[in-house]
Amino acid sequence: MSEMITADLVDLDLSAENKEAAARALAERMVTLGRVTDLDGFLADVAAREAQMPTGLDGGIGIPHCRSVHVTEPTLGFGRSAAGIDFGAPDGPADLIFLIAAPAGADDAHLTILSSLARQLMNAEFTSALRAVDDAAAAAALIRGDESPAAAASTAPEGSESAEDSENSKGSKDSVAVSAAASADTATGTTTSVRPFRIVAVTSCPTGIAHTYMAAESLENAGREAGVEVVVETQGSAGFTRLDPAVIAAADGVIFAHDVPVRDKDRFAGKPTVDVGVKAGINKPAELITEVRGKAARGEVSAGSAPGTPVERAGESGEGYGTKLRKWLMSGVSYMVPFVAAGGLLIALGFAIGGWTVNKAPSVMDHFVWTQTDSWGALLFQIGGVAFNFLVPVLAGYIAYGMADRPGLVPGFVGGAIALNINAGFLGGLAAGLIAGGVVIGIQKVKIPVALRGIMPVVVIPLISAAIVGFLMFVVIGKPIASAQKGMTDWLNGLTGTNAVLLGALLGLMMCFDLGGPVNKVAYTFATAGIAVASPSDSAMKIMAAVMAAGMVPPLAMALATTVRGKLFTQTERENGKAAWVLGASFISEGAIPFAAADPLRVIPSAMVGGAVTGSLSMAFSATLRAPHGGIFVVPLIGNPFLYLIAIAAGVCVTTALVVVLKGMRKQAPEGTGTGVADAATATKVDSKEPVAA
Repeated sequence: MSEMITADLVDLDLSAENKEAAARALAERMVTLGRVTDLDGFLADVAAREAQMPTGLDGGIGIPHCRSVHVTEPTLGFGRSAAGIDFGAPDGPADLIFLIAAPAGADDAHLTILSSLARQLMNAEFTSALRAVDDAAAAAALIRGDESPAAAASTAPEGSESAEDSENSKGSKDSVAVSAAASADTATGTTTSVRPFRIVAVTSCPTGIAHTYMAAESLENAGREAGVEVVVETQGSAGFTRLDPAVIAAADGVIFAHDVPVRDKDRFAGKPTVDVGVKAGINKPAELITEVRGKAARGEVSAGSAPGTPVERAGESGEGYGTKLRKWLMSGVSYMVPFVAAGGLLIALGFAIGGWTVNKAPSVMDHFVWTQTDSWGALLFQIGGVAFNFLVPVLAGYIAYGMADRPGLVPGFVGGAIALNINAGFLGGLAAGLIAGGVVIGIQKVKIPVALRGIMPVVVIPLISAAIVGFLMFVVIGKPIASAQKGMTDWLNGLTGTNAVLLGALLGLMMCFDLGGPVNKVAYTFATAGIAVASPSDSAMKIMAAVMAAGMVPPLAMALATTVRGKLFTQTERENGKAAWVLGASFISEGAIPFAAADPLRVIPSAMVGGAVTGSLSMAFSATLRAPHGGIFVVPLIGNPFLYLIAIAAGVCVTTALVVVLKGMRKQAPEGTGTGVADAATATKVDSKEPVAA
């Protein structure tokens, strides 16, 4: 394997006028050595990364970097500019420029070396040596670590700097500054019974190569200078090791220095926290430490008061296990819905084109006639059936992903596929996803040797977790879940008369309660689960029809209300009403959210009544729907379409009438003064983050 940097990749007299020219000059050296295959493509990737956040750092350093498919192996280019080049650092131009090129699939070992360089850049002795060196080969050796800064520099460092070298060496091996307390005691030459202030930190950046580790090193160094224990979790490209829960529990404060979301952030709940961008962690670590200590002092927080309490249980009630469970389940549902939509619409189109016997047609691989509509219908039906086969595995896989990140995907998908094979259906998929995520989390908590960490995510975790989940699904819980799934299906198939109408009313109420929120999602997922098979039952198609019809009512009703009684609404609401016509017709319930947010105590109950009317009428009329989405655009695919439209119209009229009456009863606010609502209803908000079918 080639060395990451050689003398040919060093330019000690870089004459570029700007950062683009500097990147090109260093990249051309990489092209010459065969490290980069497409110069312009690679520079485009560098520019894209630079657009996310400037890569200039205080102290005259520029670190343009990226991951790129045009890079054949991890490579460093180094340039030194006498005039300085602007990389967006607050303190001015950079004279030390490092171009870091990582392949799109760089392995952990190389990324660890890159992270070591990032940490070294926080060492003043290292950067001083780079500014003094006058030979390209010596500069490359210094960057590789083959030559120490003390040997490269013309001036011998003071005795304390050997300790710095030792600490930097430790920092290059691990992101955790376990030795911070010992360093502080050595520096003061005293031993005290009062433990130092303890901080846990998380650093991360978009590429996870440079800023992540530089921020960690900067925080650790500042902690040593302040006599504070700082333990850092670097969430970088080489993966990351979660901090020991005991370390988090013992911490007095938390620092997040990140430009991408912190993974498993709830582990740190309930502690004084400073949340900043990753560059703040690099440029002003001492200020961050002072700030978090101040927050801890003002809040009188002591994490050591309850060391036995699991960190995951800390924090506000909204961050409890119920909330996390809902987020995990919604993660799976959100990734599953596009498969439901595509597969359901294709199957419905297949029936519309090829007739009701299209599900009995032979495989289009064996029989396909270009001029026959039956063949085209069978083709669409069979493609949709294949898409439906992914529903349960995707549901399970992304529930596990929501729990355990990428390591949860393999056991989740395997468990979901098993659930499909043993006819455990969606209940089996839900169970498989939760089990897979839990198994992976359990494996990740096991302490392993450093030498094995590289193979954990690609070999050990997938192997062990898939085997455990497969065993549980096949041997332990698969059969009971399959029986429960069959029982639920039989119950749905047996719904007739009053029971069916009541179910339609209940689903209508749920669809209109929070307009895309969790309750709405439960109703929609229940409906799509029933039709997510190649040959859904008649009851399942009735439920799907009722759910879509009820979901169309709120925006259509608000559009109609703003048309017939415009004086009851502000100018902004009347404009929103025009858009609500299209949104409602397309089965996008969010079209009613602006009205519900402004006047929830009048709009939401009215919408729920109308939705219940529509849902019950749809079930009473025996309207059926094979597609999970589409609004009026899939009316040709609906069974009993005329009565179905009557059910929607009835619900819209009921909701419109209630809204007009309720709004007419309240005292009118002057036109143009806002929403016109003068009561406490304006304080209630409706969850508008998630669309009904996304």
